[in-house]
Amino acid sequence: MNNNDVSVSVAARLDRLPLSKFHYKLLTINGCAWAFDAFDVGLVTFIATALIQAWHLSSAQVGILLSSGLFGMMVGAFLSGPAADRFGRKAVFQWTMLIFSLASLACAFAWDFTSLICFRFLVGVGLGGETPVVTALMGEFIPARDRGKVQGLINTFWAVGWLSAAALSYFIIPGIQEGWRWAFVAGALPALYIWVIRRNLPESPRWLALQGRDQEAATIVDTIEAEVAKTNTIPPVTAEIMTTVSVDKKASLGTLFSPAYWRTTVMLWALWFLGMFGYYGLFAWLPSLLVKAGHSMVKSFLYVVIMQLAYIPNQILCAYGMDKYGRKRLLTANLLLAGVATVLFGWALGYGALEISQVVLLGVLTSFFVSGIWGITYTYTPELYPTGIRVTGTSMAATCSRMGSMLAPLVIGYALNFVGVSGAIAIVAGAFVLAGIIVAALGQETRGRSLQ
Repeated sequence: MNNNDVSVSVAARLDRLPLSKFHYKLLTINGCAWAFDAFDVGLVTFIATALIQAWHLSSAQVGILLSSGLFGMMVGAFLSGPAADRFGRKAVFQWTMLIFSLASLACAFAWDFTSLICFRFLVGVGLGGETPVVTALMGEFIPARDRGKVQGLINTFWAVGWLSAAALSYFIIPGIQEGWRWAFVAGALPALYIWVIRRNLPESPRWLALQGRDQEAATIVDTIEAEVAKTNTIPPVTAEIMTTVSVDKKASLGTLFSPAYWRTTVMLWALWFLGMFGYYGLFAWLPSLLVKAGHSMVKSFLYVVIMQLAYIPNQILCAYGMDKYGRKRLLTANLLLAGVATVLFGWALGYGALEISQVVLLGVLTSFFVSGIWGITYTYTPELYPTGIRVTGTSMAATCSRMGSMLAPLVIGYALNFVGVSGAIAIVAGAFVLAGIIVAALGQETRGRSLQ
């Protein structure tokens, strides 16, 4: 059996498996890692609000603080994709999460603004490197017919992590002297525990087969089948399943710009850049904007927690909807509706014409649609590239997103001085709408497609 035959056999065996305890264990462990990543991203937005008072930071310094981690994420995303396609998904996942955990713990011991910036950069390197690996690795284990649901559900862990950061910030940061330091510790230690657990999970058999490591790939699939068989009936590998699988052994970095993939690459780079620009432009500044509007820090944190609760329902709806209605249609709708909701929220927040309960309700609506964007995007992106460059393609798109997320706090920070709150948030809305138009024009559907 040649290498292509082995890769097809491994993919077909994985795709015909029913969802089982094994798949949900993968979802839980990788989801917890995802939650701690989100915890850190959310946490720093609240810590920035606290440090404005504790360290008397200016708006420009807050922008630098928020962007330092995002710059690290850009570096991590750029490096991790080629590394994961060359050295394996598991190894890169382990190293990036270890860097993230230790650097996050180090943030608790920052002695001045400069040291905090340096530690935040290292946190970003780990987080930015881990994100594309997790999404690609999960997708390579999940059967094609259920990939949208399972990949979508992993993004609900992001919402849980962000909500946990908001809740912890509400109770700890205002109530304890230098509470922001303890908040960093609270996020770093459980993340280290997940790193230990993750070491026992397998490498991707699809990647191993593509590297010619046939025996290792077959052994892992045998182990998975044995575990699934304890609770489920496993159907045979049929000729029909085999014909749905294709292998592209010649994939390389240049494949991203080949005639078959250049439209996909352009679409994804624009989607990730504009989508993350919108996300960070809005949520990185949200606690500070609420304080600026006259609300106390404690109340502002509470309002953000309420808004973030809307993240979970749409994550679940999109997870189940992707396999029924398709990725492209749902993604386009969520992008356009997020743009409309963001404009309304910015108007309400900037002009103060509504009661705070109505402003928060519009914030909930905005958060609802924004959550759908990322629930779909993290599933959609790895499906569009073959195994040989899956993580590279995902990480290059993620690198573009980090450019957008790094620029957003700076752009919005300066825009607030010239066009006010409503004008600055309108910039965010424009990014969502433009991304929706690009996806509608250049995107292709991947529902039910076997990973190449």
